[in-house]
Amino acid sequence: MNIETILKHLATREPGIMGRENFKQSAVLIPLVEIEGEAHILFEVRSMQLRRQPGDICFPGGRMDPEDASPMDCAIRETTEELGIHYDQITDVTPIDYVVADMGRIIYPYVGRITNINQIAPNESEVGEVFYVPISYLKQTKPESYKVNVEVIPEENFPFDLIVGGEKYNWQTRHFEELFYRYQDKVIWGLTAKILNHFLYVADCREE
Repeated sequence: MNIETILKHLATREPGIMGRENFKQSAVLIPLVEIEGEAHILFEVRSMQLRRQPGDICFPGGRMDPEDASPMDCAIRETTEELGIHYDQITDVTPIDYVVADMGRIIYPYVGRITNINQIAPNESEVGEVFYVPISYLKQTKPESYKVNVEVIPEENFPFDLIVGGEKYNWQTRHFEELFYRYQDKVIWGLTAKILNHFLYVADCREE
């Protein structure tokens, strides 16, 4: 194969995320609701019946199904299923920046309006409760931030003889930031807090 053939082939590609086909892909909706004339965000408390992260606070959403035409369709479908509302009660759905997270995950966040919170009937098998936080509160609340260190531990049969430095190779200790928002007796943290913090930034909802 000559260089011209290689370059011509590459010129037809759209760059993306390496190994994307192996990533677990999910989508969430940041639901905006109006209560007494003020904008709020709806949050869910995950049911204690769930195997993964019971009791954690999250946005409506979940893993993409083969039937979902797009991540947006996934976010809307999951929201209707979890909150027990009809599709036409979710309007003005808009994407924000997606997240390439730890452990090979891609999360597509969307923002949308729920038009009638009185019709919300949470699916008890997935949702323990819902609550609402005023954006005015979040705008003036700086999240607490803590670092989590991640240690690199090669597996037992790792081929140290193939790398410079062998068993004395200087692995870098990595860390990531965890954010925490407190509201009344609730604590919003993890990816939900990171997505929330980014939403507040891109929507210009943070104090200067």
